[in-house]
Amino acid sequence: MKQLRILVFSAGFGNGHFRAAEAVIEGIRIKAPNARIIHLDFGDFLSKRFNTVAKNVYMEMIKHTPKLWGKFYYKTDKLQPDSMIQRFLKQLGRSDFLKYIQAFAPDLIVCTYPTVSSILAQLRLEQILQVPVITVITDYTVHSHWIHPGVDCYMVACEEVKESLVSWGIKAQCIHVTGIPVSPKFEVEMDQGHIISKLGLNPDFPTFLVMGGTYVGSKSAKRICQTLADSLVPVQSIIVCGNNKKLFHSLGAVIEQSLNPMVRLGYVHNVEELMSVSNLIITKAGGLTVSEALTKHLPLVIYKAIPGQEEENAHFVQRIGAGYVAGTEAELGWLLKRFLSNPQEIEEMRKKAAVALPGHSSVRAVENMLQLVMNIENEQKIG
Repeated sequence: MKQLRILVFSAGFGNGHFRAAEAVIEGIRIKAPNARIIHLDFGDFLSKRFNTVAKNVYMEMIKHTPKLWGKFYYKTDKLQPDSMIQRFLKQLGRSDFLKYIQAFAPDLIVCTYPTVSSILAQLRLEQILQVPVITVITDYTVHSHWIHPGVDCYMVACEEVKESLVSWGIKAQCIHVTGIPVSPKFEVEMDQGHIISKLGLNPDFPTFLVMGGTYVGSKSAKRICQTLADSLVPVQSIIVCGNNKKLFHSLGAVIEQSLNPMVRLGYVHNVEELMSVSNLIITKAGGLTVSEALTKHLPLVIYKAIPGQEEENAHFVQRIGAGYVAGTEAELGWLLKRFLSNPQEIEEMRKKAAVALPGHSSVRAVENMLQLVMNIENEQKIG
């Protein structure tokens, strides 16, 4: 096969779309190491002002008015591909996309964000774009904005997502259940003893990983940590504060007075290591975080899932028995105490998590992508 030229599009609306795109790129590097790959942000093809306003509105809704976001999500969940809103979105940055694609001349385009997927799919339908478009759906549910007849191939998280796409009229042979692509590093066996020692943890205590990033309120996250700090049943905690500096600084007194070991971290690049030594993760329900945890066979307690796609991701986790959902601090506190007193329940969830996904998601996805390219090349030779 010739050297492949591949364009990958994601977007800065949350970190999951970017991480999925990077995972696909890692998979391409494994299966086609000589490929030339360019990863682009959808927002770079919009006016700077429009992109900034759109991102700010989205982030503010998620953080401060999540119920409003949920209403918008479910209100638009059944829009047809030819609806007025969809037609408007398909025009965003269209000419600039086309110019860039024609200049780069890729063999394949991969999209992990629905809007750019819809634009390119429409260009495919109009036979203006001759490059196959692959869409990677980054949640355990399908919003109508992901659905476009012009997409050549879909990579999806689970059978339920495939069935939903088929019900919308997408051909089953164009849908591959690969799991949401996560970095291959989450598949690697880790030296748990070394990581535990590096973090200064006790190998005999259960470890709870708390993800307290941007979308978790500082006061709320602090109270979660306080519950773990005060536990009479021994437990150690790893708290990832991300870029939430307010939370990071507020935990000083909690850690100092804690009855149990606690490790406080800021923004990290070794989540796979932290998951490897943890018995339970307390987190939001982003599609990538859920997938990474399930890949590491790590049970989840999902706290205050944002209405919309996160809520659906949380339902998936609970439905397969790999975790629980807590809607309030009281529910979360009760669950944590329950699991600390009944560690066998955590083990049962771990077993369910271990069989939830097909595994090697990024490589599986890339294998299907490369097969599509090969099929097209063969058809062209025959033609």
